[in-house]
Amino acid sequence: MKPSAKSTVAEIRARFDHDVERFSRLETGQVATVDAAHCLDLVARAAAAAAPCAKSVLDLGCGAGNYSLKVREQVPGARFTLVDLSRPMLDRAAERLGPSVAATVQGDLRTLDFAPESFCVIVAAAVLHHLRTPAEWEAVFASCLRWLKPGGSMWIFDLVAHEDPAVQRLMWASYGRYLEGLGGADYREKVFAYVEREDTPTSLTYQLGVMQGVGFSRLDVLHKHSCFAAFGGFRPRP
Repeated sequence: MKPSAKSTVAEIRARFDHDVERFSRLETGQVATVDAAHCLDLVARAAAAAAPCAKSVLDLGCGAGNYSLKVREQVPGARFTLVDLSRPMLDRAAERLGPSVAATVQGDLRTLDFAPESFCVIVAAAVLHHLRTPAEWEAVFASCLRWLKPGGSMWIFDLVAHEDPAVQRLMWASYGRYLEGLGGADYREKVFAYVEREDTPTSLTYQLGVMQGVGFSRLDVLHKHSCFAAFGGFRPRP
């Protein structure tokens, strides 16, 4: 499917506007994501290990707040800026995080504008796969680097593609079997259909290369299983 045929921002927003209850529970909201609970924990622990005294966290595509809640367990004093396309998702995340919320921003991550060096940590779970072009990937990673304080880190968990077509087919078939185990062939086809319609995942190696190219350092892969990966990097200190 060509990028022009993908869901629009408005269509993606509408889908998430009507799915708040499901995404408020990890066991239902992320059921189609391989190792979701494990990677949520890994991302939170990596963020805390990298910045144990983090005061400011940016959650891109925060959804109903699952990742921010987990990071807060590891860094109790952190304050969170929550970003999402969906106002109902933002409202639910803010309700769950309470006084830990510094700000909520409804909008597309491609058009965000924060002051340089605003955040100790950035987390982005299941959001970057909505980017469509190399220019968008580069611009978003460059913005995230600029928003981080020197020594700050960004941690990602997302759907990824694979460089080799044969490996992509192998991993996609493996993911299909995982989905069938959850809900049968109909569920597999339902998930595959919305991935085809909404998502434009790129490979883990591509994303790490873009991060390095815009200036991230000390890149690390926390976990890779089938078509999902958890990884991150740091803004260098002067």
